[in-house]
This record gives sequence, structure tokens and C-alpha cells, in this order.
Amino acid sequence: MIDTPVFFSGIGGSGMLPLASIVRAGGARVAGSDRSLDAGRTPHKFEYLRSLGIQLFAQDGSGLHPGMTLVTSAAVEADVPDVVRARDLGLAHLTRPQFLARLLNEAGRSVAVGGTSGKSTVTGMIGWILHACHRQPTVMNGAVMKNFVTPSAPFASALVGDPELFVSEVDESDGSIALYRPEIAVLTNISLDHKEMAELRQLFAGFLNAARKAVLNLDDPETRILADAVPADKVIGYGFDSPGADLMGKNLQLETDGVTFALEAEGERHEVRLGVPGRHNASNALAALAAAQALGVRLEDAVNAIARFEGLKRRLETVGSARGVTVIDDFAHNPDKIEATLATLRAHEGRLLIMFQPHGYGPLSKMGEPLADRLAGGMAPDDRLYLPDPVYQGGTVDRARGSDWLAAQVVTRERHAEHIPERAQIGEALAREAREGDRILIMGARDDTLIDFARELVERIAGRN
Repeated sequence: MIDTPVFFSGIGGSGMLPLASIVRAGGARVAGSDRSLDAGRTPHKFEYLRSLGIQLFAQDGSGLHPGMTLVTSAAVEADVPDVVRARDLGLAHLTRPQFLARLLNEAGRSVAVGGTSGKSTVTGMIGWILHACHRQPTVMNGAVMKNFVTPSAPFASALVGDPELFVSEVDESDGSIALYRPEIAVLTNISLDHKEMAELRQLFAGFLNAARKAVLNLDDPETRILADAVPADKVIGYGFDSPGADLMGKNLQLETDGVTFALEAEGERHEVRLGVPGRHNASNALAALAAAQALGVRLEDAVNAIARFEGLKRRLETVGSARGVTVIDDFAHNPDKIEATLATLRAHEGRLLIMFQPHGYGPLSKMGEPLADRLAGGMAPDDRLYLPDPVYQGGTVDRARGSDWLAAQVVTRERHAEHIPERAQIGEALAREAREGDRILIMGARDDTLIDFARELVERIAGRN
């Protein structure tokens, strides 16, 4: 129960909007600010927040008053006027993960989903299974869950239900995963992303050991190693290639619009059908089914429910088609996500025209070579890759490696790549280049306008001469 008014600075962020929605639905007074609001970007998002009864202010400190609690996103620095004003007033100040951990840890039953890739999808799958099985969960996700979208809730990245049954994705990028004490910890995979591998192993081991049960992807080498660091009676393993798994997937069939496989668990066999494509989503489904079963949902009921899971926005989402060209939008931004997305699309015929917008200069510095490897490795010889400049939101980050460097690296791996700094010019090139049978893939994170870019591209292709 939140007993003070809460002010969210950076309220439009993917991790802040659903959290603010959940707190507001619980009856607390909620207000917020965001630099995108000040700049006039994504106005529909802020209209939605106002429709929930959330007051919005400029990010100049004017919305802060005595008695409030300030919650800040990772994008809000210590010198932002909201933070300065809160400090002057002596207000309680929590980061987003600190506040989220408070809600999750206070719940009677909870699931925290961690991992380098797949955690938003797994969170959405678990939330949908519980909802479909009449368990009324509260779900905190970083992506919009299509099953819960309505005209009055277009940004359904949160589901408000029983606060005592709390499901959330949790992030390791800032080390905050150490704050969570869930009943069930889910770990999808571990690979290089925001931190070095040694630190990631330590963080995830602590996360698993803080939980009462640990749902682990035994097909992932790093996660399998961590299974040995957790008491055996805590571990629930899943996988397609791991004979010791408690939930074993077999006979995987990849289809254009989904997957099917057989699930063997506790001496029973179930036929699973998913409406989202890719081997990675079949693995995500195993994770969700394992977590739901650990919460007491009958496996048969969970399998029936997951067949009606519609997926997430910006996760291999078909935006539209025009003149025989299909435009697809995807959140992929690290090497593993890019590999999974390209593998899913390359399993079917058709040339790929790709725009990948790196989500920052820092990621290019840390994982530039693996990015180039996975991009080139996932492309066919006649595919085309276009790279705009990375997302840059200010600050003193090292900009030595940019999209020009990444394009050159892909070219040395014998695939076509071109750096065009301005995204609008890439839109023109894609519309000009696309022909019947092509698929245009838009990839990137940390930029809410990518989906708008994809929609505009459909319209441009439809209207060309």
C-alpha cells in the first residue's frame, strides 16, 4: 500500500509508465514529468497517462511538493531540476528498481523474470496464463502486451490485479537485480550486454539464490552453469536439448506465424501451439509454463492458455504491407536478440531490407564486434542493411565508435551495409529499394518513434509511383 503521493520523473519511459499505472490504480496520488513531454514527442502516450488521473508537469521541479516520494528513471541525472527540488524539500527519493522491488518483495506470491533476452515476452506469457486461468495477477512489463490492449488502454505494459500476486521483468543492467526477493526467479539466458560476464554471473547467482524456486533455461550454457550454484531442490529446469530438464520440449516445428512442439513433464505429454514465431519464443513458452506450474496452475490449463497469447508490441510485429512488401518492427538491439530475430525471418523466403538503429554509443563500444558478427551472420548475400546514427540523448559518452564503424565491420564480413546518418534518408532509400516479396525489418531500442517510422514507411510504399 502506497501511503504518500508519488512523483515519477521520466514517467514516459518503458519501465516507468507501467509502474506509475499500477501505483495509480492502487489508489495513490500520482504525478510525473518527462523530457519527451517537454519536447512535444509521443503526445498520445502522455494523453493516456492523463486519462488515468495522473497529473503531468514540466521537468523543472514545479510538480514536487512536501510529503511526496520521488521516483526517478535511469535517464534522470542528479542535476535534473526535479531531483534538485526533491533534495531541497527533503523528499524520499527512490530509483525505479528500488520502488519496483518494494512492491514485488511485499507481495505474498511473486515471479521475477531476468535474463539478457526474452524477459519481456516471458513476463507477458506468464501474465496472460495467470489471467486466462482466473488468477488476477498484477503484471509489470517493459513492453505493451497485445492481449490486454483496448481502446482505453493502448499502452498495456501493465496489468492491474491482485497486488499479492505480482509478476515483473527485472533488469541486471544497473545491478539492481540484487534488490529482488521473489518466490520464483526465472532466468532465460545470460550473454554479453551491459556488463562483463564475470559480473553478470555473480549478479544472476545472487538473484537465483534469493528466490524460493529458480526456473532455469538449461539449453543456455551460462544459465546451465549457474544451476550448479543453486540448491538442487530449488531448480526447475526447462529446455529442448537438455535431457535433465523438468519440462522438456520435443519435436519443435517452426511455422511462418507460430511454432508447435510437444511438452513432456512429470510423465505427461502436452501438445503446445504458439501464435508467435521463432525457436526463441518456444523457449520463452517453456519458461512461462514452468513458472505458471510452480504457482500452482495445472500444466494442461497453462498450455491451453498460452495458445491464445498474442505477443508484445515491437517484438517481430508486422506493422503492415503495401505493394507486396511487408514491414516488421522489432525491439532487437543486442547480439542475441538480433540473432534470434534474423534466424526467425531467414527461415522463410524473401529478401530482407534492414534498418538497425544502435541504442547508444556505449553499446557499440562494449559489444560492437558481436553485433557485427550476428548482423552479418544472419543476413543472406542479397539482404541490405542500413544504419542511422545511434540514439544519443546527451551526456559525455565516448563517441569514437559510431554506425559508420559498424557498417564497415559488416562489409568486411561480406554483407551489404551502409551508414546513412539521417533516418529520414534511410526511409527514402527503403521505400525506393523495396520490391514485391521483400520484408523490411526495423530494429532498435530506446526510441519510441521507431514504430511511427515503420508505419510511415508502409504509407510511403503504398503511395509511391
